Amino acid sequence: MTGTSQTPPLNVDGKRVLVTGGTGSLGRRVVRRLLEGAVGRPQHVVVLSRDEAKQHDMRLQFQQQQAATDEVIYRNFRELLRFRIGDVRHYPTVLEAVADADIVVHAAALKQVPTCEYFPMEAVRTNVLGADALVRAVRTSGRHVEAVVGISTDKACKPVNVMGMTKALMERVLVEANIGSSGTRFVGVRYGNVIASRGSVVPLFRYQIEQGGPVTVTLPEMTRFLLTLDRAVDTVFAALGGARPGEIYVPRVPAARVVDLAVALIGDRDIPITFTGIRPGEKVHEIMVSEEECYRTIARGDYYVICPMLPECGTEMEGAPALTAEYSSADVTLDRAGLLELVDSMSGTPV
Repeated sequence: MTGTSQTPPLNVDGKRVLVTGGTGSLGRRVVRRLLEGAVGRPQHVVVLSRDEAKQHDMRLQFQQQQAATDEVIYRNFRELLRFRIGDVRHYPTVLEAVADADIVVHAAALKQVPTCEYFPMEAVRTNVLGADALVRAVRTSGRHVEAVVGISTDKACKPVNVMGMTKALMERVLVEANIGSSGTRFVGVRYGNVIASRGSVVPLFRYQIEQGGPVTVTLPEMTRFLLTLDRAVDTVFAALGGARPGEIYVPRVPAARVVDLAVALIGDRDIPITFTGIRPGEKVHEIMVSEEECYRTIARGDYYVICPMLPECGTEMEGAPALTAEYSSADVTLDRAGLLELVDSMSGTPV
């Protein structure tokens, strides 16, 4: 296998898939893609989350599909999708859920940067101790689990905020889990801003524009990677299909200035932009691979792959490093026209 080899396709035919945090933006899209048969037909998909209202809303959404093209989702919802109320902090709950899983997508998290700053121990309990509970559950009753993929964030790279610090620890918990693992691969994905996810800036900008403004931007120089939900799910599936123990997949995606995104969305409307200043714990630029990590980062298909630093994981680099400097959104690749095309391409896409 060479450093530019393609990731093997994931096949979940007959597999039992557990999605923690499955009612979040990413979790919902993972479930939708699984029900569509994007990577095969699973035996069943279980959504584990602690919010019964979100589960009820998700259940109704799948029950009330209107378009004929959604029939496969509706049928598969009836046959394949299950819901389980529970918290990843609660080990007995995780233990029970893992006992009936072959593949785990670990998306449960506290992910709002300001919230984590004000409630740091809550972030630790969910993002770090939740991952530890999952690892212990797999080692205890889930040795049949083939793969676990943890959803991380650019903020785990050179972390300056609580959310990033806890996600960095989550990554290390999953990497270390490969030592002594009896057949389970623990891998990760790391990416930046999901452009239309709940809590992201695009829905906020659109709402502010509908209200006549102003559109609020933190700093003129702030940049972000821009990733669609489907590209995020592609990354999850790619890691499940091809990541070796302890590897972290990073998608190669465009980057832009946030103020240019605001201007592209405003268009020719007379709506002002105001700058509000940086929020607690917020970064000016997103970094997905640090300069320290770039020397153990390879290219594999459409992804950068960060190899684990622990030699016990047994993962050797495939060829030369793919990067000589950090992978940062400061290297802007999208102008305003490109931004508008990206946003327009997402109009009407279901979550």
